[in-house]
Parts: sequence; structure tokens; C-alpha cells
Amino acid sequence: MRRSASGRIYDWPMVTTRLYRAGTLEKTDFPAADISDYIAQPDATVWIDFTSPTEEDLAIIVDELGLHELAVEDAVHGHQRPKLDRYDSHLFLAAYAVELDLDTSELRKVEVKAFITDRAFVTVHPPEFSMDPVVRRWIDNKELAVHGSAYLLWGFLDVIVDGHFETVQNLDSLVDTLEDDLFDDKPRGAQVQRQSFETRKSLVSVRRAVLPMREVVNTLMRRDIEFLDREMVPYFQDVYDHVLRATEWTESLRDLVATILDTNLSIQSNRMNLIMKKVTSWAAIIAVPTAITGFFGQNLQFVGYGTVWGSVLSVVLIVLASATLFAAFRRRDWL
Repeated sequence: MRRSASGRIYDWPMVTTRLYRAGTLEKTDFPAADISDYIAQPDATVWIDFTSPTEEDLAIIVDELGLHELAVEDAVHGHQRPKLDRYDSHLFLAAYAVELDLDTSELRKVEVKAFITDRAFVTVHPPEFSMDPVVRRWIDNKELAVHGSAYLLWGFLDVIVDGHFETVQNLDSLVDTLEDDLFDDKPRGAQVQRQSFETRKSLVSVRRAVLPMREVVNTLMRRDIEFLDREMVPYFQDVYDHVLRATEWTESLRDLVATILDTNLSIQSNRMNLIMKKVTSWAAIIAVPTAITGFFGQNLQFVGYGTVWGSVLSVVLIVLASATLFAAFRRRDWL
């Protein structure tokens, strides 16, 4: 149980905290109820991380940071679109982290949220999302910590966008495999078609997560957001470049998968035509001995009837006619 500065008592969910002062990590895992004491101090920036909180769990930061009720409602309810909402005292970010399981080709999407103020950075996410890569990104670039919440926001976005880029790269590898299977000597039409539809579905899902991030990061680079350190703009520009590359790559892969589907249908049609040509050719060849034996099997008197040379003649005609048709079909590549 924790008591806020206003005297209200809260039962906290799983919370992680870090305190930066003048660009130096000073304290970790302090009680979240103490954030009001730290953000009131000069050169202090705090990070608070909530795992699957409720509106009641977030109530204390509403009091301490002056968060808008609509932003808090969006933070605890899922299925938000990727966006960056601007309020008087803070920003609210909603985004999706994506990952492709290379063993099962299953795409996983996890919704993550964040509140950004001039002195605080608050993240909200389900247990499926790990903040460890984000913390490592902050540690690897600790010289940027002097930029406060803009530094924390950059590390958070950089990890998410890098995940987008890596997922698109893995999907590109899947498309390359589809291309190899498409022109394999052993027909794999049904397999290629099924995997193509699954890959296209994953690309659509990734596109929904990646495409809106252009507007999100572009907004962060505007100079009218006063409480974000403008010296971090080049770093946000780098994230924006990765977003553009991931978006363009996703669009090109969608077109490529559509082409693979069309090509697969064309190949199946061509193979069917080839089979029909072979069947028709063999049917024509088989029809020749059938016709000749039918002629010589008539119950009528004709030249050669009941003689040895008549039998030899029928066999010779069958062989010559069949061989002629076979050679003619072979020259036309029907057999």
C-alpha cells in the first residue's frame, strides 16, 4: 500500500521506476508514490513502468502528473490505433511492438502506451512486452540522459521501430522462400498459395502497426512541443528514417506477394495445359491401333482377310501410324 501526496492510498500493480538527475542514473525501484517529490526537484527525470494496470492503479500519476482522463482511459483499454495525442501538460503515445516467430511464422503484436511530460516518462504495457531491450538501449546511450524525457522516449521508440524493421526483414526472407518454392521442380502450388495468403495477412497486420508511426515520429520532430529537448531531434529523425524504410519495404512486399499469388495461378494453369496436351496426344496415338484393329476385325471378306500377310500389314500400319504421330507430337513439344 502507498500513500500519495494528496493523502490517497493505492494498492500498486507491478511497477518499475528509475530516477535520473542531471543526466545520471541516481536511483532505481523507488516507491511510485514518491514521484511527486522527485519531479519537483530541478534536473530530475523519472521513469515509471506499469504492467497491465487498471484506471485505479494509474490514479496516483493522474494526480501527480495532471494526466487527462481520456488519455488514462486509452492507456488501460486495448485496441487503440498507433497515435500521438497532445494535451496541455503531456503527450500520450500508443504503438504496437511486433515480432515474427521464425519457427512457426506466427506474427505477435503487443500494444504499448506511454505518457510523456517534461519531467516524467510513464510506460504501460502487458506482460508479453519486455522493457529490458529498452533499458539496455538507455544504458548503451547514457550520454544522452541529459535530455530528460526526450531521451527516454527516443530509446522506447527506437526499440519498437527496430522491432518493426526486423519483422519486415524476416517477412522478406519468407517471401524469398516462397519464390524458391514457386519455381521448384516439384509442384508445390497448394503450399505456396497457403503460405502466400498467410504472409500477406502478416504484412497487412505489420502495415497497420508501421504506417501510422510516420505521423507519430514526424509530430515529435516539430518545434512546437516545448518540453522535449530539441537537441534530440536528429535522433528522432533517425527513427523516422527507419519508419520510412520499414513502411516502404512493407508496401513492396505486399506487391511482391500479390505477384507470387498471380504467378502461382499462372504456373498451375500452364502445367494443366501441358498435362492436357500430353493426355490428348496419347489419346490420339492410342486411337490409331484401335481404328486399324477395328477395320481388320470386320466380319466381311476383303483383301488379306484370313491371311498371314494381312495380319502383318495391320501390325505394320499400327506401328508406322503410331510412330508418325509420336514423332509429330514430339517435335511440337506436346510429349
